[in-house]
Amino acid sequence: MRALRFPFLAAAAAIAVTLVVSVHASIGPIPLNCNRACLENVLDQYLRANVKHDPKLAPFSKDIKYTENAQQLEIGDGFWKTAQAVGSYRHIFADPDAGQVAMMGTMWEADARLLMSLRLRIELGRITEAEAVLFKPGGGGPNNIDAVDDQGLPDPIWMRTVPPDKRLPRQQMISIADAYFSGVQKNDGRGVNGTGTYPFTPDCHRIENGSPTTNVPNTPGPFGMDCLSAFKMGYYFVVQNVHGRRYPLVDAERGIVWAHCVFDQGTVNSGTLSNGQPYSYRGFNRPGSILVTEAFLIDDAKIRRVEMIGPAAVYHINSPWGGLSGN
Repeated sequence: MRALRFPFLAAAAAIAVTLVVSVHASIGPIPLNCNRACLENVLDQYLRANVKHDPKLAPFSKDIKYTENAQQLEIGDGFWKTAQAVGSYRHIFADPDAGQVAMMGTMWEADARLLMSLRLRIELGRITEAEAVLFKPGGGGPNNIDAVDDQGLPDPIWMRTVPPDKRLPRQQMISIADAYFSGVQKNDGRGVNGTGTYPFTPDCHRIENGSPTTNVPNTPGPFGMDCLSAFKMGYYFVVQNVHGRRYPLVDAERGIVWAHCVFDQGTVNSGTLSNGQPYSYRGFNRPGSILVTEAFLIDDAKIRRVEMIGPAAVYHINSPWGGLSGN
């Protein structure tokens, strides 16, 4: 049955290019007034080129900067040599004002599905930045790659259109997303910066690597709670640092902020919840980090949905993209 899901794999493999290809001969430029539909088409071109292992099939700038899991590579190397097919799930985000388009979705490699976040920047008619984050089978932590691939489409709540007069200013949206990271860092239940508040709607829900990590029925601990309740209890004290925070894309039409950062953890695994209860996590006794891509759906100035892709990484990894805030 698996072979039927992507019958063109053999054909894709047959035309694989095993050498890194110079990109200066890539296809024609992108329109300078690239709207949502145009940006989505650019992302499609990228994915088609990726599974055909041929960067010349996408409109790259000659000086394209490309990273996989925070490692800078030549375009055409890494996952460009091993990608088999595009998966069934694709959630696209677009920011025409900033020339940014991004995706959370599934891909195939080594006859298995994986999760990929992908961000592209378009300048002067060419892709100048490509940032891929891959979560592969066996990546650890809560995950369910197959379930998200079988889902196919994102939850319809992400696809709504916010009326222009209801859209928040860009910097306000970014500050709401940043408050999430400030709240999770050394989480003690006292609110962001001790204010007593967290920016969540009552029905906030979070998906991490395809698996729900809030509102799970009959589950003790934070996974059985909504976002606000878990934060107020201080369950996330294990995250000691959230650094390298960046917010390159704001999808104003849909009320979404796309973020990148690094969670440092593994040095603390026991603490006291805000109700005075001692709490310990099994494991979390080795320093390690999570290379986080997170999308926040913001409704009435509060976070309503969170979708995350985050593979494990070496402790305190520093992204070559830098950061705008955090420690």
